[in-house]
Amino acid sequence: MAEITAALVKELREKTGAGMMDCKKALTETQGDLEAAVDWLRTKGLAAAAKKAGRVAAEGLVGVAAQGPKAAIVEVNSETDFVARNETFQGFVAQVAELALAAGGDIEKLKPAAYPGTGRNVDEELAHQIATIGENMNLRRAAQLSVSQGVVASYMHNQTAPNLGKIGVLVALESAGDAEKLQALGKQLAMHVAAANPASLSADDLDPALLERERNVLVEQAKASGRADDIIQKMVEGRVRKFYEEVCFLEQMFVMDGKTKVSKVVEDAAKEIGAPVKVTGFVRFALGEGIEKEQGDFAAEVAAAAKAS
Repeated sequence: MAEITAALVKELREKTGAGMMDCKKALTETQGDLEAAVDWLRTKGLAAAAKKAGRVAAEGLVGVAAQGPKAAIVEVNSETDFVARNETFQGFVAQVAELALAAGGDIEKLKPAAYPGTGRNVDEELAHQIATIGENMNLRRAAQLSVSQGVVASYMHNQTAPNLGKIGVLVALESAGDAEKLQALGKQLAMHVAAANPASLSADDLDPALLERERNVLVEQAKASGRADDIIQKMVEGRVRKFYEEVCFLEQMFVMDGKTKVSKVVEDAAKEIGAPVKVTGFVRFALGEGIEKEQGDFAAEVAAAAKAS
């Protein structure tokens, strides 16, 4: 019997995409024979993950979990929306969101974290889910917000199950005021973020590259007016202020009434909450954003199938 070393387990895992514990068991069952272990995993349906890994996963679920003054959000992708309605997949995403709390929203700490009741870590459980459900999946991203005093409110748009859906938002409110009223304010602000999709909290933390690109466009537009340089400068600065109102959370018009700045909404709410309120951060995850989806060509697929036969 060949010695079952960590290197052998790693090689089998790379060959099959199966979880570490499954690879170790396969090698034990086959007395360390690598090829026999591959076949053992295939018969158990555990070697499927590797074959599926190249397929685009742009569907799935966003999940949130809250615990006291902190909350975490994760995005786990699948290939089809059908899987997002699978209770096993939903349970996996919900559990990963809970584990993200302990990992501080750090995905590199989350992946090796122990997955309860399995003897596997999160990364290995993901591979197990791929083999079990039969689709490629991807733990794409995670984040966490916390406050020393106050609440981190959440909102889930297009909710599929509790705390699971297509667009998830966290909003952190630092305050010594009434927690229940803070939660109510936080949920409204989170709904605003879901709808308005701000680029930053305020003008101070707006991406300089984004601002520079916008300013360059505004300068060229102003020059086209043929005005004097000093007038052009004033035109640009006025339009930059307008840009801030469009993309900065605290500068945006609150979607609930369309006429009050978010910063003023928070200021007014503080009077009822009984203490100053500071918005310290927000996170918005929209399912699949930025993932280039495959565009299937049905005619080409039929032609390819005909050639193969």
